[in-house]
Amino acid sequence: MKYLKLLLILVFALLLLFAASDLPFRGDPDNRMNQSVSMTGTEVPGNYYIQEAYNDAHTPNIVTVVLGDYRSIDTLGEQIVIFTAGMITFLLLRNRRDDDDQ
Repeated sequence: MKYLKLLLILVFALLLLFAASDLPFRGDPDNRMNQSVSMTGTEVPGNYYIQEAYNDAHTPNIVTVVLGDYRSIDTLGEQIVIFTAGMITFLLLRNRRDDDDQ
C-alpha cells in the first residue's frame, strides 16, 4: 500500500510537470492574456479594468475597484460562505452546559 501511494504521488508530480511545460513564459508581452482583444473578437476584461478602474470608481486601488465594484455580487457570495463556515465552527466548538449542573 505504501508503494502504491508513492507511485500515485510520483505520477501526479509528473503530470503537473508535463502540464507546466506547456505554460507560456510569464514575461512575454505577446501572450494571449496580454492582448487587448480575445480570440472571439471581444475586449479582454482585464485590460478594461486596468484602463478604466479610476474613471469608474475614483479609487486609486485597482484591487478594491475590481472586488468592490466590478465583482461585488461574487465577493458578497464568498463572504457569506466564509461567515457561514465560521458560524458553524463556532456552534460546533462552543462550550455546552450540562443540564445536570444546574
